[in-house]
Amino acid sequence: MQIALVGIGKIALDQHVPALRASPDWTLAATVSRHGTVDGVPSFTGIDDMLAAHPQVEAVSLCLPPVPRFAAAQAVLRAGRHLMLEKPPGATLSEVHILQRMARDAGVSIFATWHSRMALGVAAARVWLAGRSVQSGRITWREDVRKWHPGQDWIFEAGGMGVFDPGINGLSILTEILPTPVHLTGAELDVPANRQAPIAARMSLSQGIEVDLDFRQDGPQTWDIDLQTDGGTLTLRMGGNILEVDGRPVEGQDDIMQEYPALYARMAGLVRDGASDADLSPMVLVADAFTLGRRNVVEPFEF
Repeated sequence: MQIALVGIGKIALDQHVPALRASPDWTLAATVSRHGTVDGVPSFTGIDDMLAAHPQVEAVSLCLPPVPRFAAAQAVLRAGRHLMLEKPPGATLSEVHILQRMARDAGVSIFATWHSRMALGVAAARVWLAGRSVQSGRITWREDVRKWHPGQDWIFEAGGMGVFDPGINGLSILTEILPTPVHLTGAELDVPANRQAPIAARMSLSQGIEVDLDFRQDGPQTWDIDLQTDGGTLTLRMGGNILEVDGRPVEGQDDIMQEYPALYARMAGLVRDGASDADLSPMVLVADAFTLGRRNVVEPFEF
C-alpha cells in the first residue's frame, strides 16, 4: 500500500521514515513539508497538491505539530484516504471527535497512535496486571527539551502541550496496562514566565498514582513507571521497553526503534480490516490537568 508522510521534521526523519523503509506493508510515495524532504521521494509543500497528484496514495501519516494538524487531517479524510496521527492526535479533544466522525462517514480508517504503547515491555505488563489490584504508583518522565525538541518554540505555545508532549507517553502506557481506569484528582503546572505551556508538572491520579514530569532533565533521561500491587511491584523502564517484577527482569530490552514499525504494522491491519483505533484516554488526563491544575509561574525559558 502507498502512504504519504506530512511534516518532515526530527521525529519523521528519526522514526517514521526508517519504519516505512523497513515495512513490508507500506511504500512511502510522497511527502509534504514546508522545508523537509526525503531522498528519492516526491515532495510537496501543500497537502491538497499532494492528494491531487497522487490518487493512488491510500493513507496519510501526519507528523505535524498539534495545532496545524486538524486542517490537514480534514483534507485527508475529505479526499477519502486513511488517516494516521502522531501523538497527541490533536490540539483539542473536540477536534479529534470531529475527525472520528468524518472517518466513519467516509468509510476510512483513523489511527490515533501512541508509540509508547508499542514498547517491548508493555503488552507483558498488561497481562501481569490483569486481575491484580494497584495500591500505589509513580510515573517519572524527565527529559531534556533541548535534546529532543531543539529550537521548537511551538511546543511551548498554546496547544503545544509543553512537558505533556513527552509526558503523555507515560500516560498512554498507564492507561493501556491498568486493569481499571484512572482519573485525575489534582495537578500543578510550572509555566515559564515567557511561555504558554508548562515545562514541568505534577499530577495526582486515583489508585494512589503520582506523576512527575519535567522538561529540564540533565544527563541520563528518565522514563519509568512503578506500580505497587497486591501481587508485587511492577516496574517499566526506558519508556516501557524493559519490564521488571519485584526487581527481576521479565521482558524487553532497551530498543525504542521497534515502536514505530509496530505502529505501521497496526495501521496496515486496521486498513485491511476496515477498522479504526482512536483511544483518547491519555489525552483526557492531560486536558483534565489543564482544567484542574494550579498554575505556577517559574523562571523564563530559552532554547
